[in-house]
Amino acid sequence: MNIQFRESQDAASPLTTKTAIADCDIHPARATRTELYPYLAKRWQHHLEVYGVHAYQGMMDGPPYPKAQPNASRRDAYPPEGGPQGSSLSFMQKQLLDPNNVQLGVLNPLNTGQGIRNHELSAALCSAINDWQIDKWTSRDKRLKASIVVGNEDGLSAAAEIRERAGDKNFVQVLLLSRNVEPLGQRRYWPIYQAAEEAGLPVGVHAFGFGGNPITPSGWPSYYIEEMVGHSQCQQSALASLVLEGVFERFPKLKMVMIEAGFGWAPSLAWRLDKAWQRLRSEVPHVKRPPSEYIREQVWWTTQPMEDPERREDLFDVINWIGWDRLLFATDYPHWDYDEPSRVLPAGVSEADREAFYLGNAKKLYGVS
Repeated sequence: MNIQFRESQDAASPLTTKTAIADCDIHPARATRTELYPYLAKRWQHHLEVYGVHAYQGMMDGPPYPKAQPNASRRDAYPPEGGPQGSSLSFMQKQLLDPNNVQLGVLNPLNTGQGIRNHELSAALCSAINDWQIDKWTSRDKRLKASIVVGNEDGLSAAAEIRERAGDKNFVQVLLLSRNVEPLGQRRYWPIYQAAEEAGLPVGVHAFGFGGNPITPSGWPSYYIEEMVGHSQCQQSALASLVLEGVFERFPKLKMVMIEAGFGWAPSLAWRLDKAWQRLRSEVPHVKRPPSEYIREQVWWTTQPMEDPERREDLFDVINWIGWDRLLFATDYPHWDYDEPSRVLPAGVSEADREAFYLGNAKKLYGVS
């Protein structure tokens, strides 16, 4: 399952030889289990040592297949000084940021404080993660921007964390996961959307999560490949919930980013929602427009995993429906299914669309000059 990349001459090329890009899905990791302790009150340090965490489900330390692909990451991403993949800024600079001319890198830390039943502990861990992102990453490399991690199952504390970080240039979005206790359109999450809209911050919904529910609507899968493709099913449920619960109607300036679940399914989901809405709209009078209109106006998509149909025309048809201005390039570094920037787009893309795809869309969405 692991993929190892060989270091090439290309990796050491001067920055000016490559197109500048934004990487909108980078996963930083903690080097040690206790790396967050300096950002946690003594009470919570003691709590973790004595009681640990009470999660909605197991597997909090990683995906359900940790032996097959440690930290879900590339084998060549282990830092030379030790520690897990993604835990070294200097190695990330050498392996990802410098050789690919990354001008903007958006950090999406996983395995944070989300999905913990003790909501006070969840909030404390999320706040600590946010402080850690500044101290270890964004303050040391101005190309990097962080996502605000929030205790997602407690909407009020999550909103408080967003408001506390609002205006801090280290942060460019709020981070949620797709698997939660309830579908993301439910009212318990509305304080998050209200605070994000007030702050002018997009809400990123990354694949994975710890809400205790199976990834598929029919139960837990048997194989890792089912887990991988199941992310798109989970994101579809989340997006349908956001539309039909009226989140986009209630928060018209809210911007959502669907991360690491593909985007080829977006048109067909929107078409089906539109057809059902035409017949059943009296059930959801708060959804005042066809669902596709909300999706096309308020949703952005990261590209890893990039759909790869046999005919490039099929890919272009999907993107033309979504809009070239709605796609954000992502590598998913340091994970094993990393997308190499130079190999993502097929031939036939205009220079303007190519520039928007790799950099312009992200800078505009995240307000980075």
